[in-house]
Amino acid sequence: MRMGLHFGQAAFLLIAAGIAGALNALAGGGSFVSFPALLFIRVPAVAANATNTVALWPGLAASTVAYLKRLNAPARVLVPLLVTSVIGGWVGALLLLKTPQHTFLRLVPWLLLGGTLLFAFGNSIRSIAGKTAVVDDLRDISWHAILLSSIAELLVSVYGGYFGAGIGFMALAMLAMLGMRDIHAMGAIRTLLAVAINAAAVATFIVAGAVLWPQCAVMIAGSLAGGWFGAHYAQKADPRKVRAVVIGVGILMSAYFFVTVR
Repeated sequence: MRMGLHFGQAAFLLIAAGIAGALNALAGGGSFVSFPALLFIRVPAVAANATNTVALWPGLAASTVAYLKRLNAPARVLVPLLVTSVIGGWVGALLLLKTPQHTFLRLVPWLLLGGTLLFAFGNSIRSIAGKTAVVDDLRDISWHAILLSSIAELLVSVYGGYFGAGIGFMALAMLAMLGMRDIHAMGAIRTLLAVAINAAAVATFIVAGAVLWPQCAVMIAGSLAGGWFGAHYAQKADPRKVRAVVIGVGILMSAYFFVTVR
């Protein structure tokens, strides 16, 4: 699939991706800006989602470096979660590619609204899921708990490969169900799983030729620059205000597409 890209569109996507990269570094939710930006320049919905996923993945992958020192989960916990993440991300991406453009476009406002609600109430969901026995050492987790968590992660990753907004909070809720409480350790695993989910989706989209590379290249540059800026100023920003901005953008984008999509 090919689409031309003139200077005005390139500048628009560069700015949108920069904002998305900064939001992802600060609080998450960057797709609420970058995905609609592609739709605004009339990129078909499925191609827009595939291109957006590929464009934001390098920044997401780079962010794992900051979490590596916190990644202390044993292989018996991490490997099943990673395997189900890759499988689910691949299945979700295939489902997206098999969804007709007009059908996915009608799903867009609902997906944006669902992602916004997950972002807004993710901490509450995590708190509810976290009402289990606290596990101080992941090596003590039973195989039964690992199996249930892997099934939950499979469902999360299918959604992640298909659309993806809000998967971070779904992953945190799943880890809370395991009994984890160390938010930094949870963040490390959550980020790694998100990278695995999106890596499977990215590979699937590239092989299928679903990515618009001129738009994607511009957005990669923007998201990396925005991610650097966001990471640099993350400690100075008020996370509550940033979250409020992301939620507001998600609600506005959802409302816009509910009104305009026919």
